[in-house]
Amino acid sequence: MTAVLSTASDYEALLRDYDTWLFDCDGVLWRGDHLLDGAVEVLDLLRRRNKKVVFVTNNATKSRRSYKSKFDDLGVEAHVDEIYGSAYAAAVYISSVIKLPKTKKVYVIGMAGLEEELQNEGITILGGTDPADNTLESFNLADFVRDPDVGAVVCGLDTKINYTKLSKAFQYLLHNQDCLFIATNEDSTYPSSHGLLPGAGSISAPLRCALGKNPICTGKPASTMLDCIKAKVNFDPKRTIMVGDRLNTDILFGQNGGLATLLVLTGITKVTDIQGPNASPIVPDFVTEALGDFRVVEKAA
Repeated sequence: MTAVLSTASDYEALLRDYDTWLFDCDGVLWRGDHLLDGAVEVLDLLRRRNKKVVFVTNNATKSRRSYKSKFDDLGVEAHVDEIYGSAYAAAVYISSVIKLPKTKKVYVIGMAGLEEELQNEGITILGGTDPADNTLESFNLADFVRDPDVGAVVCGLDTKINYTKLSKAFQYLLHNQDCLFIATNEDSTYPSSHGLLPGAGSISAPLRCALGKNPICTGKPASTMLDCIKAKVNFDPKRTIMVGDRLNTDILFGQNGGLATLLVLTGITKVTDIQGPNASPIVPDFVTEALGDFRVVEKAA
């Protein structure tokens, strides 16, 4: 059963019981480019109490380095080694888990941040931001020459998605059974400043439909992301809590990793999703209206 946090002692208990705090970003710390009320103060509170803070995002449009600039612009303290994105997880998965041979290449549906993380891992890429693939011209299969060295297709959020990119990715996956189909994440939507927009899962959906198979996912809720964090951060799962706004990614990610989970209602999930006849089977351990609610512990002091 979910515990609804409301009193200063409720919030104080969580601060006492958990040493490592994993945070989703969009919908928890900010919405689009607007900082959510109280987020900075609560992160400062955690740091003053010597808590480990880790930011876990399915955003694959930015590298960790460029993503840090968003924290800086919004006045949120963060260090590059505290940021774990699905683009980074995809790159580490390819280079260090499956150990794709260096002679192989990766065809990218995605943006510059995904390309940067792949290249930082020594991976040769095709597609992505290449002007030749960012076209609205009709795709002519007769003119397309498949590169025999493509060993994987990686699909992330791509705001310039087009038929050419989908067609090339489809050809690589269709004609090479050994070519890996990888999605940075399968979020159906994401929250922008002005409302919901289609997410990375919606970008890979045409390929899933055309191929009749699902990709390997490296973002939340898949364990690949937590494996990346475990490789860099020493933490006790029993004293670690995942804070997020989405049940089927953030909360399920925490549950899959044996972590406690805290749902905030400032993003995707609403009260009706966790209560009533249409409630989700994914049940968080705790719920609060917003991250800023933790400020009550200082007011009570």
